[in-house]
Amino acid sequence: MKNLLGTEEVKTAYRRYAAVYDRLFGAVFEPGRRATVAAINTKADQRILEVGVGTGLSLQHYRADASVHGVDISAEMLEKAREKVAMHGLAQVKGLLEMDAEAMSFADDSFDVVVGMYVASVVGDPARMLAEMRRVCVEGGDIVLVNHFASENRLLRGFEKAISPIAGQIGFHPDFEMQTLMDMAGLELVKVQPVNMFGYWRLVHFRNHLVDAAHPQRQIGYSENYKLASSSSPAE
Repeated sequence: MKNLLGTEEVKTAYRRYAAVYDRLFGAVFEPGRRATVAAINTKADQRILEVGVGTGLSLQHYRADASVHGVDISAEMLEKAREKVAMHGLAQVKGLLEMDAEAMSFADDSFDVVVGMYVASVVGDPARMLAEMRRVCVEGGDIVLVNHFASENRLLRGFEKAISPIAGQIGFHPDFEMQTLMDMAGLELVKVQPVNMFGYWRLVHFRNHLVDAAHPQRQIGYSENYKLASSSSPAE
């Protein structure tokens, strides 16, 4: 992933997607959404931020006693999300805001949980987004991302690299590396879990504790190259 996407490129791409996003990506990405909410929305009265909330496909899965805010850079996608909130009476959704994930207006430590579903390879600068997610999440809170990462299959990887020059047109980076995310985050790793069809996407669950870069093995579930680490058996 060499070239960052521009804000206007992202807005333009998702302006096109807004009307058809649910039909294209609703069912196929649903297991990842459910797995994410199940992993983090486990307590009463949690303050949850969903970064890149899009058309709001995940909102109905949050507990009724949660306090959920969602942000997205696309006004068109947010309009679809607001329609779902009104249609289903989702009182746990307290706000849906048009906001840049790389420069959020929330105060530090505003949320117990911060999630980003299918957004890490979409934003212009994922490192800045991750820094913002860490900032607005309480110390020791949960930060979870679900994303497609560059395939380890040689043929698929070649295809991903071949189409990477048109990332601006398709609205995401198909060659985003898992290693890149780990290096950017620098957080305690709870688990990495395959989700969705063929396990082609990964749910990456962090605890909001910074990890000494010189000792990455201190991460729970750490394994070389961060390949499907197990939370129950950290490497020595």
